[in-house]
Amino acid sequence: MRQTHYLSPTLRDVPADAEVTNHQLMLRAGLIRQTASGVYSFLPLGLRALKKVENIVREEMDMAGAQEVLMPAIQPAELWHESGRWEAYGPELMRFNDRHNREFALGPTHEEVITTLVRDDVKSYKKLPMTLYQIQTKFRDERRPRFGVLRSREFIMKDAYSFDTTQQGLDVSYDKMYEAYTNVFNRCGLDFRAVVADSGAMGGKDTHEFMVLSGIGEDTIAYSSESNYAANIEIAPVVANYSKSTEEVLSLEKFSTPDLKTIDELEDSLGINKEALIKAVLFIVDEKPVLALVRGDHDVNDVKIKHYYEASIVELASREQTLQYMKCEPGFIGPIDISEEVDVVADVAIQYVVNAVSGANEKDYHYRNVNPERDFKVKEYIDLRFIKEGDLSPDGQGVIKFAEGIEVGHVFKLGTRYSESMGAIFLDENGKTQPMIMGCYGIGVTRTVAAVIEQHNDEKGIVWPRAVAPFDLHLIAVNMKDTEQKDLSEQLYKQLMKDGYSVLFDDRAERPGVKFADADLIGLPLRITVGKKANEGIVELKIRKTGEVVEVQLEQLSSELTTILSNLL
Repeated sequence: MRQTHYLSPTLRDVPADAEVTNHQLMLRAGLIRQTASGVYSFLPLGLRALKKVENIVREEMDMAGAQEVLMPAIQPAELWHESGRWEAYGPELMRFNDRHNREFALGPTHEEVITTLVRDDVKSYKKLPMTLYQIQTKFRDERRPRFGVLRSREFIMKDAYSFDTTQQGLDVSYDKMYEAYTNVFNRCGLDFRAVVADSGAMGGKDTHEFMVLSGIGEDTIAYSSESNYAANIEIAPVVANYSKSTEEVLSLEKFSTPDLKTIDELEDSLGINKEALIKAVLFIVDEKPVLALVRGDHDVNDVKIKHYYEASIVELASREQTLQYMKCEPGFIGPIDISEEVDVVADVAIQYVVNAVSGANEKDYHYRNVNPERDFKVKEYIDLRFIKEGDLSPDGQGVIKFAEGIEVGHVFKLGTRYSESMGAIFLDENGKTQPMIMGCYGIGVTRTVAAVIEQHNDEKGIVWPRAVAPFDLHLIAVNMKDTEQKDLSEQLYKQLMKDGYSVLFDDRAERPGVKFADADLIGLPLRITVGKKANEGIVELKIRKTGEVVEVQLEQLSSELTTILSNLL
């Protein structure tokens, strides 16, 4: 492709609204342009990289035995009502009414549509197992689009869905997808981890996230210092490793704490350790008030609350709800003398506190010498908090450390979550109806491109891994006004394409410095420069990743390219 008329507008300055490296470089290298907040156009270079990732995904899906389909982005609301997700999915679901006032949504995912497709056309166990996938645009009304295409409102996603007759069959399908995902992200040159995760609005229980390690990751990975254990902190279990103080249990006492609402304020004012404080947080769990208790140095994990209650919606109580159920302003609530309609659940660590401080359910007052069971009752002590660095690893090996990660893939074992609610059944070998057992598997294709750039760059620009680079080679004619350089460049351009390489040919009438700066910014794996030694039949090769430069005679160019490119990841 000749750059003279190629739409690849590069920028010298970093755009003011681009916070992170991948967003800055995708704008500066001319891969994308913003159309609206969280909505981007992919320009030719960006689209070529996107297609490279799509092709890798497609190859691995096909190798795993999945079949490609294409489903509509517009989905009728009645399908979401069937599954029970129309309200549960939340405000990120883009909803609209057509001219006949029928409700629709722009698909953020396709569980409902794929379930109806298979429900209507697969009736017998003889057609199962079956895995279907698509690569398609998805839509989510993100509250705060950020980081370019990493968190946008419109994006390309590969979503796959497996249908099995048994749980063992689902395990096999899941493992195939897990392996395919591992292959995809390895081929894309990413440093990633597969971590145990929460399924969120998708439903299901067994699930893994594929997380690209990055300092800008919006998810935190808890991993073992001594083993391969890794999990999203939302789901990582805490190993109970507490001991109870032998100090004398003292009498309960209410005391004045004017304007001391937070754990930090109480710690500073009272001069006590946070471990001696009881943090009480009121949630509304499927419309039921639940008071969650953790130690002052811990944080309540709402995902664990959701799993404990097997709830659809878990939300922090509003000020009005706090006043309604606790008869008190937020900041002073606690577990003592509260309404029976409020469930009290506590983290395991609360069992071990002695003479703690908690809210008194009265403005500007707290209790000291609070002791569980004597002063308040708990429905159940459960693992309720977020894991912390330094905690014991759940697998018993080492301690927990944290790393940030960008989620690029997610695999779920859905079970019968959708097939039962939507009637996706089959006749087994005995002629009895059974619900299909489902799995769901997603890869963010646009997120993967951004994650590659976030991990593969230097101070000059992008450093593309060969597998996802928009072009194999960047051919630069230093001076197109020089006849020998121009003729040799044209000759090489045709021959390289004939040899099967994809080539970006910089034939612009620009200064050499501009061409070289753009080449580094765009970051193709290998640069071929035709310069002053064109009359001697010599060109210069530069490896973008290492900066290594070699001069090559034309008759050696073919073998040199084969050698260099075969060694590039």
